Amino acid sequence: MKLYLGSDHGGFDLKQMLVHFLSTKLSYDVEDVGDKRLDPNDDFPQFAAKAVHGLLTSDDSDPRAILLCRGGQGMAMAANRHKGIRAAVCWDEHSAEKSRIDNDSNVLCLPADALSVEEVKDIIHIWLKTPFSHTARYVRRNNELDEL
Repeated sequence: MKLYLGSDHGGFDLKQMLVHFLSTKLSYDVEDVGDKRLDPNDDFPQFAAKAVHGLLTSDDSDPRAILLCRGGQGMAMAANRHKGIRAAVCWDEHSAEKSRIDNDSNVLCLPADALSVEEVKDIIHIWLKTPFSHTARYVRRNNELDEL
């Protein structure tokens, strides 16, 4: 599974740790889409766009993205502007699991200011391991999202 990780200054330190953790410890194919250096004046939309572009053009069978900012909402708003993207802000393992089972979320947005490193790792683990249910009503609803 190819993972695209992005963050603005609000999630920079956490992203740096996650890039290493996911690629080295868990052996995922991880691409860091930025920011590449801590810049307190950077803006989150550009990193969401880079992650989404990678995801949408990937040859991987199940590419995903993880985006971090202070509250998670900005990244989700930016990512969800793109057709085919189902970005979910998740605060705990339950919301991460449901976002995969019901919504087939392909972008996980995390609030870096509100979660500990261990909580983030637990949320990511559940999100990466949980398959989409392919229940007819969920497939129909996801298709409706792409038609908006």
